[in-house]
Amino acid sequence: MKTDAKVYVAGHNGLVGNAIVRTLRANGYDNLVLRSSRELDLRSQADVNAFFAQEHPDYVFLAAARVGGIHANNTYRAEFIYDNLMIEANVIHAAYQNNVEKLLFLGSSCIYPKLCPQPMREDYLLTGFLEPTNEPYAIAKIAGLKLCENYCHQYGVNFISAMPTNLYGPNDNFDLANSHVLPALMRKFHEAKVNHQPSVEVWGTGTALREFLYVDDLANALLFLIQNYNDSAFVNVGTGDEVSIKELALTIRAVVGYEGETVFDTSKPDGTPRKLLDISKLESLGWQPKTSLKQGIETTYQWFIENYDKIRGKAA
Repeated sequence: MKTDAKVYVAGHNGLVGNAIVRTLRANGYDNLVLRSSRELDLRSQADVNAFFAQEHPDYVFLAAARVGGIHANNTYRAEFIYDNLMIEANVIHAAYQNNVEKLLFLGSSCIYPKLCPQPMREDYLLTGFLEPTNEPYAIAKIAGLKLCENYCHQYGVNFISAMPTNLYGPNDNFDLANSHVLPALMRKFHEAKVNHQPSVEVWGTGTALREFLYVDDLANALLFLIQNYNDSAFVNVGTGDEVSIKELALTIRAVVGYEGETVFDTSKPDGTPRKLLDISKLESLGWQPKTSLKQGIETTYQWFIENYDKIRGKAA
């Protein structure tokens, strides 16, 4: 991908899209096409078709999606499947119709079965039942990667897919009702510290195991893939390491400097017992993450403090 190529980053205001834009600009890519969801509703086929016909991007990073944690996924099930199906179908089809040179679709590790063998290899897809709480979102993401795969097979396009693990970093969503576990815990511990609260509640038993990837590492991997990978089969992107929710909570508590009690609410769901990606395929291509979990949490918390008055999801 030449540095003067016209690159459309769908979802540039989100956690992933924002990191992709930072990474592209840091590597000399300045010919970027960006539209907020207010400027372009990706659920509208007519609007998406008009945008592509006008802009004719050379490359597309499809990072736009409706996302959230366990509560949001389980509460807004219809919206999660409809919005994500429409976004990906419209963008992928318009990219094909307008001769986009290459497209990269972002999926999610929740596409794998709930009781998937660990670590999760790419060929474990569709070998078992999905986690019920995020099944609609997972089905939409599976449909997106299958769209790319089959457009490659039928039309000969170069549309690739990457499946990232749990992400965090600057510009995350810190809404306590709709965010993922890491930013939610960071906000809980910070506000408990500021307000001198005696304890912080954490959902579940704390035993569930999760893998966390700093979002700028993901963006670096995506740039690497769009420059070096040309296969219709999707690629896992993660760290290859996992941590329990209890360990995660204690690490965040230490970084924030909260000295109260951590209480685990065992009446709340744990979600999938374990989610660790097998990243040997990506490693064999020559890529590895650079940021440790503690380093990433420290950087994210510094950003959180500096942007607390305007962070996404400020309202509790």
